[in-house]
Amino acid sequence: MQHGKKYNDEDLVKGCIENDRYHQELLYRKYFRSMMRMCLRYTQDRENAMEIVNNGFLRVFKKIDKYTGKGSLEGWIRKLVFHALSDYFKSNSRTIHFLELEDRDSTKSETALDHLYFEDLLELVQELPVATRRVFHLYAIEGYSHREIAEMTEISIGTSKWHLAAARKILKQLIVKRNNIKQHAG
Repeated sequence: MQHGKKYNDEDLVKGCIENDRYHQELLYRKYFRSMMRMCLRYTQDRENAMEIVNNGFLRVFKKIDKYTGKGSLEGWIRKLVFHALSDYFKSNSRTIHFLELEDRDSTKSETALDHLYFEDLLELVQELPVATRRVFHLYAIEGYSHREIAEMTEISIGTSKWHLAAARKILKQLIVKRNNIKQHAG
């Protein structure tokens, strides 16, 4: 094994399938920062985010033989880390406290958020218009900056910010609506 060599994703996957610790470490180091950034978007607690990232990479190493090479390796890893993130919220709080959807000085939607489950939010995100959902996903879930989103989607930084504000507004309305339905049903 050449430790000074640059490995591509295919090499890293092959090494990880063989349970080679060096390749596992290289894969972990290569994608750690972006996965940590994604988890910090939700938890804002470095220790919890680190636990989630490590649990996610444990899943990656256990399932690496299932990676087909179709689509990006980073996207596949992100999906598994996101599942670890989802499991973390399911087992720890079952409610969402990580997404600021309301202005700081308004308390109207805080009670609605207290009753919203992680899966419910993901379901509501699917109701956003396509472009708005994409910006929201890149910003709130994957942790990209508005500048990075603008470059990736070929829109202006201002348009990226507009889509994020629109997503928050729509999600807030959907949360309040869902909460009102639950209150009237209960």
